[in-house]
Amino acid sequence: MTQAQKIAQFRALHESGLFVMPNPWDLGSAAYLQSLGFKALATTSLGYAFSIAKPDFEWAVTRDEMLAHIASMAAGTTLPLNADFESGYAHDPDGVHESVRLCVEAGVAGLSIEDNTGDKARPLYGLHDAVARIRAARAAIDASGLPVVLTGRAECWLVGHPEPLAESTKRLVAYAEAGADCLYAPGVRKPEEIAALVKAVAPKPFNLLIGAPGVSARQAQDLGVRRISVGGALARVAWAAFMRVAGDIAREGTFGGLAGIASAADLNALFRARR
Repeated sequence: MTQAQKIAQFRALHESGLFVMPNPWDLGSAAYLQSLGFKALATTSLGYAFSIAKPDFEWAVTRDEMLAHIASMAAGTTLPLNADFESGYAHDPDGVHESVRLCVEAGVAGLSIEDNTGDKARPLYGLHDAVARIRAARAAIDASGLPVVLTGRAECWLVGHPEPLAESTKRLVAYAEAGADCLYAPGVRKPEEIAALVKAVAPKPFNLLIGAPGVSARQAQDLGVRRISVGGALARVAWAAFMRVAGDIAREGTFGGLAGIASAADLNALFRARR
């Protein structure tokens, strides 16, 4: 399937209803998620960073490392792939433009740009600069001739902004006007706040991050959410199981955690079917 075909499929998913877009961290987890019938996948910066023994922030994982990972993931699945592209691996709009150009060339159907600076003293770009960065991303996509889905992310909840709903609303509306196709405020959890953000950015779709027990997919759809992602949650599930069992082996010399593990035969069958 060509990149253009994947983009067309991805855009169609955003037009009505709700779809869940889980986040694999490698080709094996992507293959399993595809086998479950999901219609699109997204990368996770956290999952990839931890897989190469780096912390989850963009100045630890380099742009080249992330682009190579994204290209591998895009080539390794027939599903549309959305890239968690963090802050675009640049502070200035020109740098974001160049990074997004390279990300599109990596084969994605969509990508997100967030407004987190990575600086704890000033965690969010000012609104003017943040909007300019979204405009630069939009310009890079348009110049490519491929209608890759651009998601604008407001990181207010994640950085501890004192008024996350009001600030996220202002930012997401501005990002929509600057050319973002989908809007995203990771960290929002209260149903009434989710509904307020959905209404503020309508008719453009809103992506809801679910990283812990909370609203169900049906409840999210009733609130008007169009897309659900899980970020690094599935990678953290895998890490939790690994850490628990490995810890028991190291501390107690016990192997009870190995009961009920995935069958090698089943996994071989899954991956053999892809050859």
